[in-house]
Amino acid sequence: MDNKKLDAIFRSLSDQVEGTDGNWEFVINDIHFVCLTDELHNRMRIIAPIRDHETMSEKDIKRCMEANFHSALDVKYSISGKVLWAAFMHPLKELSEFQVEDAVQQVYSAVMTYGTSYSSSNLYFPTKDDRRNRMN
Repeated sequence: MDNKKLDAIFRSLSDQVEGTDGNWEFVINDIHFVCLTDELHNRMRIIAPIRDHETMSEKDIKRCMEANFHSALDVKYSISGKVLWAAFMHPLKELSEFQVEDAVQQVYSAVMTYGTSYSSSNLYFPTKDDRRNRMN
């Protein structure tokens, strides 16, 4: 994967893409995405803002951290500045087109399920409490 291929993928997924190679903004179904790459260091990230993190309760922050382990899969709930983000980070060159499309879908899902299932897909790794409840 490289910046030129990413640009083509983002343009195929969204009608609204702005930016230049290595720094894009695009919108899918009212979700605002940002993709940043560094070809020299072989890194990329696709992120989407969720909310102002300064007004989050301790319980909600804990729920995001639990989701990072059990249900957010390749996407993580992350804080930078005053914003809670859904973030996918990966080495750039090793990505396939399918993985980029899947990453966008997972970021989208993490934003949409924030406050409910906190998940990036239908796959979920059960918690200790989940296993205990199944046994009862």
